[in-house]
Amino acid sequence: MALQPLVSIIMGSTSDLPVMQKAIDLLEQMEVPYEVHALSAHRTPKEVESFATHAEERGIKVIIAAAGMAAHLCGVIAAMTTLPVIGVPIKATLEGMDALLAIVQMPPGVPVATVGINASLNAALLAVQMLALSDASLARKYADYKEGLKDKIVKANKELSALEGLKYKTN
Repeated sequence: MALQPLVSIIMGSTSDLPVMQKAIDLLEQMEVPYEVHALSAHRTPKEVESFATHAEERGIKVIIAAAGMAAHLCGVIAAMTTLPVIGVPIKATLEGMDALLAIVQMPPGVPVATVGINASLNAALLAVQMLALSDASLARKYADYKEGLKDKIVKANKELSALEGLKYKTN
């Protein structure tokens, strides 16, 4: 039986895939079905419109859209659907600030939740949080993930405490 995707990861170009890989990896880890597409607001506008207007009827619950440079993809999708859209600005030019501003400065009524430049992991985590509101199993996985983050820092702190041979280290 084929899995029904709940999250769509959309990128303006396959050159964005290395950045979006962290989102893909997180959704895999959380066992959230997803799909991945390359669609361009400028080069494939009809395909973007078809995707956005039919995503909900296909069972999609959250869209993660990545775009660099002019970064219109996220806002164009948000304009055509009532589904939550999470924008990932891609560092392509101007250190990614052009993409960040294009995504975060949406007009009233067309919101796009925006994460940091190249922060696809956070986009996937936001999608998981949204889905976990109605999925107790996923909520437990997310809570375990958060606990793992805490454990990682506690372990790192212990390792720092164990550093030896430093003349002026006081802890």
